Amino acid sequence: MSRRGYGQDCSIARALEVVGERWTLLIIRNAMVGDCRFDAFLSNLGLARNVLAQRLNTLVEAGIFERVPYKYRPLRHEYRLTARGRELAPVLTALMQWGDKHFAGDGRPERVTVHATCDHAVELVVVCPSCGGPVPADEVTTRSTTAPGSPEEPTAVDGDPPVALAAALPAGS
Repeated sequence: MSRRGYGQDCSIARALEVVGERWTLLIIRNAMVGDCRFDAFLSNLGLARNVLAQRLNTLVEAGIFERVPYKYRPLRHEYRLTARGRELAPVLTALMQWGDKHFAGDGRPERVTVHATCDHAVELVVVCPSCGGPVPADEVTTRSTTAPGSPEEPTAVDGDPPVALAAALPAGS
């Protein structure tokens, strides 16, 4: 797996080494809606064959995809999301909702994320696991867990757990 060497010991920088290159999240997005074969990625995304091959190899090496044969003569593979890859669904949902809010061309998104059980739209909300309440963006902060005197696990000042990201149905659904 190629490393950019951001020079930062940070979970975001390490994650970007895997999913931060152009096309990578779009490849994952397409896999989440069922495009799992090389030719489908190639035709639906319009990227160069060599770039696609490189991105897929990186995603397989990182454990986000697994290569599974679907045809043996000639040998052909599809790229299935692993559990680690499926865990990127909230990341893509958050990015999609942010893009819909700030960059939707005609104001209407092309796609919505829905709860498979009830078929209502979902939205990503940051929730405090201690009080259960939603946490607005201006109330979210981080703190170092490696500074001298920092606890092993990040906690709030009073010992409550840190905020967590959760998918929720929009109000009134």
